[in-house]
Amino acid sequence: MTVHTSTDLRTTFLFPGQGGFDGEALRRAARKYPQVKRIFERIDAETMNLFSRRITDLVLGDQSAELRGLLDDDAWASQVAIYAAGLASYEILDAQGVRPDVLAGHSLGEITALVAAGAFSVEDGVRIVAQRVAVIQRQKGVEGRMVALSAGADRARRLLDLLDDPLLAVATENHDEQTVVSGPGEVLDRVIAIAGQLGIGAIEIDTPFPFHTPALAPAVPEFAAYVGKLDQHPLQRLVYSPILQRYYEPDDALADRLAEHFVTPVRFAAAVRHLQAAGVTTFVEAGGRAALTKLVTRLTKGSDVRALPSLAIDGDGGLALDATLRILRDAGLAGAAEAQGLAELLAPTVSADVFEAYWTEHGDEVLRRIAADLAGFTPKPAAQAPAPAAASAPAADSAPAEKPAPSAPAAGAPDRAEIHAELRTLYAEALEYPEEVFEDGVQLEAELGVDSVKQVELLARASKRYGLPTREAGFRLENYNTMDKIVDFVLSELSGREAVAAG
Repeated sequence: MTVHTSTDLRTTFLFPGQGGFDGEALRRAARKYPQVKRIFERIDAETMNLFSRRITDLVLGDQSAELRGLLDDDAWASQVAIYAAGLASYEILDAQGVRPDVLAGHSLGEITALVAAGAFSVEDGVRIVAQRVAVIQRQKGVEGRMVALSAGADRARRLLDLLDDPLLAVATENHDEQTVVSGPGEVLDRVIAIAGQLGIGAIEIDTPFPFHTPALAPAVPEFAAYVGKLDQHPLQRLVYSPILQRYYEPDDALADRLAEHFVTPVRFAAAVRHLQAAGVTTFVEAGGRAALTKLVTRLTKGSDVRALPSLAIDGDGGLALDATLRILRDAGLAGAAEAQGLAELLAPTVSADVFEAYWTEHGDEVLRRIAADLAGFTPKPAAQAPAPAAASAPAADSAPAEKPAPSAPAAGAPDRAEIHAELRTLYAEALEYPEEVFEDGVQLEAELGVDSVKQVELLARASKRYGLPTREAGFRLENYNTMDKIVDFVLSELSGREAVAAG
């Protein structure tokens, strides 16, 4: 990968750190975008190994989860939740065809950015985040907090100099009027008191520990040694570090660089200005709460830069991600043209809105299926290809020429076992169940929990797959509540179609 040195960047994804979680927005995204579930399933496997708990249960369970509640749980919970939300947002954006020129993360978010760029696996990312918590917990003397001051970095440092405590530090330079300081709790109480006398606002940050402070120096070698044992892969995307104040290079030892984060401040304001100078005009926050979006908006005020949130609730009470995707499509930065072309090819009679909703939910599933089919596809030799049926007299044992179906049964009488196998695969992929559960007599609702709405949708997919006619008004779903009945229905319809063709 070549590191950019010229002004040839347009779009940046920003991954938030502490505070970057919005439970309600994440739940809404999970209901609409399947990428959320898939990312969380991968992360669940690792949190089960490490903590015997699934992060999904904590943030997408029966009760809506918010950051404050996660902070009151085990220390790892809030950190993994922030990481998971950032990756889920990235996967959604990627599935919608949004291609960032550069990634950047704020503190913890830099780990998410490196995973999104391919430097580590999703699972190793969980291990890194968990180890980051564990090594700090093992520093028994580190008890502290983080406080945001409504002052620039220079003024904040002068305030800290008044107290002359070696464990006090500027942790984050967010913009010209907000600096986050880190240190022991009792000393920060004094910082807040002095700030109040000087007319400087002070707000405590939601975080389990103080980060980016000299107090964490003893944790650096242990963390570097742990991360150094994980597999590091070449970056597939450009990543800019607000901590290192440079792009990551191919020969960077990421274990050492990430360990340095413990004691080095985040200069976010400088990073945004650097990226803007490099040509970036669109900053998309891949994660929760829209905190970085607000910072970018303030830092780039008066310019043509746009800052867009994702997993946050907007002013109208909707999921900000939906509006962000519309803006990106209108700007030519998302896959609207691709989706529109597919709609014209695959479903010319379906409205654009309906196809977009379908493609949002099932597009990546369709593409994976096509890729899998192509991987195992072997074209038949030309000599063995069946001759086309005469247009004036279609053969009794072949389907009409104007209705080809890529996965339809081969010419001749429909084969029950083949139809059953195809339907079992279709249902299993749609429901994400193992294929073996779809035996002949299995009750779809009573045994598998497939409600009637989903059954109608699945039967519609099966009908479309085989080019079957629209069901008549007298059709009753309860008569087709098992797999053998559905197979019989499809066979009956196919046989009827062939009889018409033969007549």
